[in-house]
Amino acid sequence: MENYQETTGLNEDAAINAAFQELLDIYLESQHRKKVEIITKAFNFARQAHKGVKRHSGEPYIMHPLAVARIVCKEIGLGSTSICAALLHDVVEDTDYTVEDIRNLFGDKIADIVDGLTKIAGGVFGAHASQQAENFKKLLLTMNEDIRVILIKIADRLHNMRTLKFMQTSKQYKIAGETLYIYAPLANRLGLNKIKEELEDLSFRYEHPEQYALIKTRLAEVGGHLQDLFAEFTAPIRERLDQTGIKYEIKARIKSPYSIWCKMQNKKVTLDEVYDILAARIVFEGNGESESEITDCWRIYAIATNIYRPHPERLRDWLSHPKANGYQALQTTLMSKSGRWIELQIRSRRMDDIAEQGFAAHWKYKDGPTQEDEGELEKWLRTIKEILDDPQPDAMDFLDTIKLNLFASEIFIFTPKGEIKTMPQNCTALDFAFSLHTFLGSHCIGAKVNHKLVPLSHKLKSGDQVEILTSKSQRVQPAWINFATTAKAKAKIAGILKREQRSMQQAGEEKLAEFFKNEEIEWNDENIQKLCQLHNVKSPEELFAAIGFKTILLGEADRNEVKVEKPAPGGWKKFIPLPFIGTKGTKEKKQPKENAPKQKIDSKKVLKLTPEALQKNFIIADCCKPIPGDDALGFIDDQDRVVIHKRKCPLADKLKAGFGNRILAVEWETGKALEFPVNLYIQGIDTMGILHQIGDIVSEQLNVYIRKIFIETMDGLFEGHIQLYVHDVEDVNIVIANLQKMEEMKKVVRVEQFEDKP
Repeated sequence: MENYQETTGLNEDAAINAAFQELLDIYLESQHRKKVEIITKAFNFARQAHKGVKRHSGEPYIMHPLAVARIVCKEIGLGSTSICAALLHDVVEDTDYTVEDIRNLFGDKIADIVDGLTKIAGGVFGAHASQQAENFKKLLLTMNEDIRVILIKIADRLHNMRTLKFMQTSKQYKIAGETLYIYAPLANRLGLNKIKEELEDLSFRYEHPEQYALIKTRLAEVGGHLQDLFAEFTAPIRERLDQTGIKYEIKARIKSPYSIWCKMQNKKVTLDEVYDILAARIVFEGNGESESEITDCWRIYAIATNIYRPHPERLRDWLSHPKANGYQALQTTLMSKSGRWIELQIRSRRMDDIAEQGFAAHWKYKDGPTQEDEGELEKWLRTIKEILDDPQPDAMDFLDTIKLNLFASEIFIFTPKGEIKTMPQNCTALDFAFSLHTFLGSHCIGAKVNHKLVPLSHKLKSGDQVEILTSKSQRVQPAWINFATTAKAKAKIAGILKREQRSMQQAGEEKLAEFFKNEEIEWNDENIQKLCQLHNVKSPEELFAAIGFKTILLGEADRNEVKVEKPAPGGWKKFIPLPFIGTKGTKEKKQPKENAPKQKIDSKKVLKLTPEALQKNFIIADCCKPIPGDDALGFIDDQDRVVIHKRKCPLADKLKAGFGNRILAVEWETGKALEFPVNLYIQGIDTMGILHQIGDIVSEQLNVYIRKIFIETMDGLFEGHIQLYVHDVEDVNIVIANLQKMEEMKKVVRVEQFEDKP
């Protein structure tokens, strides 16, 4: 990680000149053609444009473009065009200079990249949409023309994260959340593994400072032990490799704090239960020929597995079929003499460079597999184009689609003829059908996976052999859009449905008009809007189409919603809506609350979550149910209400990435005045009276109220859930600690819902 140095109080000109000279020195050591003149010109221009402007840290603003250019050159490995664009990336956005000024001085290439890096004022998603999503979409649009745009943007984001401590707290949450949601996965997708890890760790550091500090402290404590374990594990491997004459080095790889924390969250384990912290990596000097290097990888694998027993289910072969980001390696997990599983990665120097620098590293290796790798890049860019071609995107749907399609792990699928196709993880048989051909997708009726018949919604696993079954009479169903996951499948389904929708919309409008006529209901906007609300559709057009497709069947509920009641013959009403009938049309209408004066919120200040404020002004998010002591944030929703989320909540992650300007920093100040529900998952050895013991510890010893408890026993084991009312996280930790003291209790963890089993 770059060491940030403040220049306040120093000779600023000297500091700026020193930083520029360091950049030139790094550039001159690279393998790129030496174009010092144009880099110097760009630096002088940017320095003049940003003259007198300071960053939040107090340093001259030009130090930021210099730092970004340094990352672009040294850590990503790009050349003069990218360095110039990095130096100029904020000029158009922050000064009076235009893209045309850049074009006249530095040419089309640099100008186009700078234009792609310049934030936009709006328009892609509409006036009230996510500005962050708009800017990200512009980045991707430009990236289709030149991938260096996104590489420079990642460098820009990395330096912003390295200096994030100078920003206000709410901005830290916004930037860190956006980084985790978009930029870290994007860096990974481009093969920038080292940068990806640093972005994740920096985001984690600002979002969860206490957990970050705890893990860093623990890693420092066990550092000596891990070194000893690494030396013991690698010694016999080194001895055997030395005999072969292979030039190599073995590196220790310690799991990053963020990776450790993710494992703790996903597996519901404590820090002490994370055992795979240490991994080893063998990097050997290959001859640049792909086949020869692959053979050497397997040769080294044979040596290692002759010494240690490999885990039968943890062999990962990325040699013959690299990941879409170019990553190549052979990975296995071996049982060490100390009884610990240790992952071993085997790769050539070329493979290692590509794993660290991604696509940029391919330019160093013009022979061999370059063409194949470029093909993978082209495939990835085509996927982006398919997503961008969506004519009416929703901002958050767009971010979700990007996340799902571009950042997902890859799996390998086999066709009936044995051809390998790369697909995103969690894809369905329907996605696979559309990836092969639009005709197959639009006429598929099912699939055979490993010769067994499955529905179109069946999720595929790596190694599956898939045969698509079709019928000429089959047509695209509206429900397909719900389980299609890839951009291509969704776009094709939406396009076909849109064409059909036009005719169905007309048919549905005619049906509704006939229904209104028969029921003597006036055709007007008010009545149609009532039916839209009843069926939870956004527009009359959507309502007409649903009626045409027969997904909405007109009946009594519709009649009750819009018909004016008239006395029937004999003084009886034609219909009497009964309150106990659970139709949407007969539900009691909520009376609107009196308009209370809106609370003025200063987004720059930390919001105090006092008992009074929580009861009157704020809403606790139901998706994550934060309690006092949880790392939390506030979000201003569309109704100007402040909703409190956990910072690690998946929905909060999306909100930070899409609507960062609405994020608020919050601080709990509740004391012990309020009680909050919390759920615990418990597991252990079943004994007589176990339920009584648990109740005694929680209710009597700790004086905590139990709302619900459920325990199931099987084969001498028990598992269950407890819902408690607590004041804060401290109460939860005390309860967990005391329950863990029971000899029979093997696991106690907090979960969001009763359904959340670790």
